[in-house]
Amino acid sequence: MTRISILKRSTIPQLFMHSSCSVLLLFHQPTIYYNINWPYKLPRNQQIFSVPTYSECQIQVKTQILLKSMACYYSASSSSYPYVSVPFLMFSLLAASSFLVAFGNFYQDVDVTWGDGRAKILNNGELLTLSLDKASGSGFQSKNEFLYGKIDMQLKFVPNNSAGTVTAYYLKSPGSFWDEIDFEFLGNLSGDPYIVHTNVYTQGKGDREQQFYLWFDPTADFHTYSILWNPGHIVFYVDGRPIREFKNLQSMGVPYPKNQPMRMYCSLWNADDWATRGGLVKTDWSQAPFTASFRNFNAKNACVWANGASSCSSNSTGNPWFSQDLDSASQNTLKWVQKNYMVYNYCTDTRRFPQGLPQECKVTAKK
Repeated sequence: MTRISILKRSTIPQLFMHSSCSVLLLFHQPTIYYNINWPYKLPRNQQIFSVPTYSECQIQVKTQILLKSMACYYSASSSSYPYVSVPFLMFSLLAASSFLVAFGNFYQDVDVTWGDGRAKILNNGELLTLSLDKASGSGFQSKNEFLYGKIDMQLKFVPNNSAGTVTAYYLKSPGSFWDEIDFEFLGNLSGDPYIVHTNVYTQGKGDREQQFYLWFDPTADFHTYSILWNPGHIVFYVDGRPIREFKNLQSMGVPYPKNQPMRMYCSLWNADDWATRGGLVKTDWSQAPFTASFRNFNAKNACVWANGASSCSSNSTGNPWFSQDLDSASQNTLKWVQKNYMVYNYCTDTRRFPQGLPQECKVTAKK
């Protein structure tokens, strides 16, 4: 067992990294510890400019506190393993750390609201599972309400034959004229892809559905699903890739959610009247109970609303996400996802809107 310690910034060795390898990097002034868990081999001589998806790499950053001992194991033939240059690795870790640290604890952050024991908090609050059987589904909600924020959750969906089931993860305000930002994941027959169903409600009105396939199997491992909601736009992300943007076009008469605090909700429920092939495929209850898993709920980058006031300052200069826009690279990624994985877009459904497409669709089409 070898522990690699770097005590000076001028010390730049090469790090051998391979399956199940953890490396401890120590820097002084201030002391920062990185726990890197890399579960697969990198291509030989590949230099890292960005870390893998969150399900593949977990990083914990703590100042002046060492949470656990970390070591890198490698065999006598370690020179055959690919390596990563420390400066590039550190640059990537620093860039990604804000997304990967300070995850919450389900005991502290959520309330189980229904399911009669079908929702279970496990692993000292680090994991939450929802189950569905013929009698009932289950669900939970955040303790806090939010008025703007960047919210992340890692999910692993119902495996195998999940037809008829819906795993939901969304933000919603109370009342008859509610606002809502939806991720819903529609189950399917074994071997057929899940459908990611997204929607945005303003003042109780939705009908803004966009649907996508995913470029991976969402039942095999956890993946990160994020909602960015700020005064300028709403962006849906999957593993850091934007898949949908809903812009604030109030100046053109399009309502935008901006005044109603929303709570985060998650649920697993039966929707075989519409979820799979328009309701043609029903839930196979012989496969029950169906289970979806959740972890790493992160609302640290969100404005908590309590007692009529926000936890964020009025100008929010300390919250970069508050004014975050899509740069050119993100816009290209968004276009790539929508070109290759979008399967339904309300903005192109002229049969559904014979009197004319919604205003936001017309504005987008002109650009």
